[in-house]
Amino acid sequence: MLVADNVTTELHRKISGNVPVGGQRLARAFARHGVRVAFGQSIPSIFHLVAPAHGIIQAVYRTENAGGAMADAYARVSNRIALVTAQNGPAATLLVAPLAEALKASVPVVALVQEVTPDIADRNAFQELDHSALFSGVAKWIRRIDDVDRIDDYVDLAVTTATTGRPGPVVLLVPGHILSATARSDSGRGSALGTFPLDRVAPDAENVHRAAKLIAGARRPLVIAGGGVHLSAAQAALAELQDRHHLPVATTLMGKGAVAEDHPLSLGVIGYFMGDGARTEKLHEFVQAADVIVLIGNRTNQNGTDSWRLYPREAACIHLDIDGQEIGRNYEALRLVGDAGAGIAALSGALDRLDLADRIESRAGFEAEIAAAVDHFRTRFAELSETGSAVRPESVMRELDRVLTPETTVVSDASYASIWTGNFLTARRPGMRFISPRGLAGLGWGLPMAIGAKIARPNDPVVCVTGDGGFAHCWAELETAVRMELSIPVIVLNNQILGYQKDAEDMIFGAHTEACHFAPVDHAVIATGCGARGIRVTDPGDLPDALAEALAHPGPTVMDVITDPHARPPLTFYRGRFRDAP
Repeated sequence: MLVADNVTTELHRKISGNVPVGGQRLARAFARHGVRVAFGQSIPSIFHLVAPAHGIIQAVYRTENAGGAMADAYARVSNRIALVTAQNGPAATLLVAPLAEALKASVPVVALVQEVTPDIADRNAFQELDHSALFSGVAKWIRRIDDVDRIDDYVDLAVTTATTGRPGPVVLLVPGHILSATARSDSGRGSALGTFPLDRVAPDAENVHRAAKLIAGARRPLVIAGGGVHLSAAQAALAELQDRHHLPVATTLMGKGAVAEDHPLSLGVIGYFMGDGARTEKLHEFVQAADVIVLIGNRTNQNGTDSWRLYPREAACIHLDIDGQEIGRNYEALRLVGDAGAGIAALSGALDRLDLADRIESRAGFEAEIAAAVDHFRTRFAELSETGSAVRPESVMRELDRVLTPETTVVSDASYASIWTGNFLTARRPGMRFISPRGLAGLGWGLPMAIGAKIARPNDPVVCVTGDGGFAHCWAELETAVRMELSIPVIVLNNQILGYQKDAEDMIFGAHTEACHFAPVDHAVIATGCGARGIRVTDPGDLPDALAEALAHPGPTVMDVITDPHARPPLTFYRGRFRDAP
């Protein structure tokens, strides 16, 4: 028998019996924190071999970058940490983009990456790479486990780092020999720390009182909610603040669904989405007339503020955020540093003790202004949805909006897809989720994120909307959805161009690069080849039946919708720039 065979036999004896090897310790530690799914391929093999015995199933992706996106969406939808694994070298490098998205979007993902063993480190070992340097710009925290008896310590540190303060991704590097090493002692740790927000930190009480007085005395207050409301699971608290204290609420795209958009005090998504034909097109003056702006879980980033031109500079700002560095970054503000849910509760309690006569008196006027703007939008939406033979994305959104339930999770790819859904679909309850990669806004996240969301909420509908450019990044994950028997309708808005790139280049330079046009692709055929249902739609009249078929199919379905390449979403950037713009 070869030496290698002896090693293999001994390792099999360990992991099949009761010998506590490192891989088992890792699985047990993650299971203690509530991890039930590990997004990963084969490596680290020992971990994946033993994890099922600890209640952790393996969700096998086809590409590492897609696996990272699946983990991201799983965490966003479940409010639990997500675990993704990868081997050293090339697989690890493909986690950089999804971890960067998670970092910017404040999503707690734990990446477990296998590392070469110490005896071959720095000797040009196979697929050896400096992983600490690799992940240094895309993770909150990176550590290598060098002692099998410290596994529980490091897993607890990883989980708490990911879920406390501003959430974000962390990386654990595990050399191969640690996975098979025999543990000498039991750590005795038993805490479960895998949900977030882990700590409900309340903002300073005096500042809360000052904020409440500003709001109570404001002439035109406005709340602008971001993705931090969802991360805090504070949607119900915000909805109560809105209704009980008579406050108009707008959201960023990541905050969409923080309040119901059919509430009479809900504006919808604001920022650079407020162009011609947008739900909030006629609400620019409403936003710019605000004298007190309450930012909640809002990064005040470029898109959400329309390049920092939308929010009135003369307004007094109150900013509630778990990350104190975000407060005052772009707008000086009264600082409410703390968890969104705890902060909203404190603010609501402070408002209860004040005279809200001005809020009550102004409510009817605010509702009338918002209703007039929404009526204008609905009229314009109907016009854009009835455009003859070419299928416009507005028509697709109209049909999709008709069949959405409050429990549906809508996942959109970056670029135009997320702008169509952000503008033309309706959040029907506080907490309805609209997921899109807006941290870095990279293409190719749509389908993988839909898979992660469906694994997190297997009994609720999940719909994916993507462009053909974004879908090309992740076709392979159709096999993942088929293999896992996930019922996900994937709507591909197929205009055979990189729409955002082409339109922006045409507007700025008067010409566009060769990269903007694609050869025709039949995505329905690709779906059929993977074992999914494929439907091709070229006529607007076929949309209702095709969508009904996709929603009813017990598995993944690709609706390849051939859309008008001249259709552009309502960006302020485009206003008055294109003769054929809607």
